[in-house]
Amino acid sequence: QVQLVESGGGLVQAGGSLRLSCAASGRTFSTYAVGWFRQAPGKEREFVAAITRSGGSTYYADSVKGRFTISRDNAKNTVYLQMNSLKPEDTAVYYCAAGVVRYSLYIRSLRQYDYWGQGTQVTVSS
Repeated sequence: QVQLVESGGGLVQAGGSLRLSCAASGRTFSTYAVGWFRQAPGKEREFVAAITRSGGSTYYADSVKGRFTISRDNAKNTVYLQMNSLKPEDTAVYYCAAGVVRYSLYIRSLRQYDYWGQGTQVTVSS
């Protein structure tokens, strides 16, 4: 069992930066891939970024590539999402999720993740 708690959301102007954190409980955190997803009002939850168990590989949605960076510190049971050059269209509730993703082909799929945090609001003003 893994419990996830996101933090770091807030209100920022366009062009600004935020760093989200996802803190996990449980000794087995390093055995899980971790993904960040987001959901804007009236829209489906969508993939943002993911990182493999060791942190050796990262994956991004095209909409955030070059602006967002995902990283993890397994010693601290924490995954980070550094968000730069934020745009109003990045406004959403951001969720982190953990799962045993056996194949990287599926790492962008919500269905690969068994554990989810409660979400943190990110609002980007124009």
